[in-house]
Amino acid sequence: MFSIYILTYNEELDIAACIESAMLSDDIIVVDSCSSDRTVEIASRYPIRVVQHAFESHGRQRTWMLESIPPKHEWVYILEADERMTPELFAEGETAIQSPNYIGYYVAERVMFMNRWIRYSTQYPRYQMRLFRHGKVWFTDYGHTEREVCDGATSFLKQTYPHYTSSKGLSRWIDKHNRYSTDEAQETLYQLEQGKVSWRDLFFGKSEVERRRALKDLSLRLPARPLLRFFYMYFILGGCLDGRAGMAWCTLQTFYEYLILLKVWELKHLPKTALDTKATFTDESTQLVQRGASETTQVDIA
Repeated sequence: MFSIYILTYNEELDIAACIESAMLSDDIIVVDSCSSDRTVEIASRYPIRVVQHAFESHGRQRTWMLESIPPKHEWVYILEADERMTPELFAEGETAIQSPNYIGYYVAERVMFMNRWIRYSTQYPRYQMRLFRHGKVWFTDYGHTEREVCDGATSFLKQTYPHYTSSKGLSRWIDKHNRYSTDEAQETLYQLEQGKVSWRDLFFGKSEVERRRALKDLSLRLPARPLLRFFYMYFILGGCLDGRAGMAWCTLQTFYEYLILLKVWELKHLPKTALDTKATFTDESTQLVQRGASETTQVDIA
């Protein structure tokens, strides 16, 4: 058996289905970033632990969670509210944690968009570190998201998990990616100034994770990135085979890439304005941090 952490922020539409999919485990911990909707109320109806902690960044939230909320089991799985655990994935995870050879496992997502699995234009299988031995994996920030730091050998699971990336509507998706693009613009500038492309990983990487990350580092240095991204996703990866949903997905990702480039220009030429813009689009949980509301709240379950 392994414990399951569920990360949430204003997830009242998804949290019940997510928790119910995770009930295969006897230890579920919801880590909420001070939601302003009914997320905590709904989660508290289930026989689980619910903890609130003000959000700073994806990497810091995960690290705080792992350091501050001890799981019941030696192995843990990280789930987000718009994702689901499946019986097949849980069963494979149960078997995998019996091996003494690995301290963690990557799991591939299946992006669900417009009621369809976006099979081609999402670089499937695209792996994330999700199942690992507690105390052997930590997280650092990278752009709007995070990257894992592993103390030991890792492997890959065959089963996948569904990710309902726009389950709360396109307006929420656009708002979220507007915030993400600010972090990605800052990371882009940092990588251009101090980072480098690992050509060995790009062509001879041992895993999909190494090759994908090297490809991203290369893409930051290419001209006309939005157009190149659309061409790569729609024609080379085969997004045209994903139908109408695939066209919409590739178009949204192209817009997202263009927004990052605009904010990179803004950071270079209008640094004060760019910082003010970031503050404007910061979500409510981060505003709590800025006002000093960094306390942790344990929600008691009746």
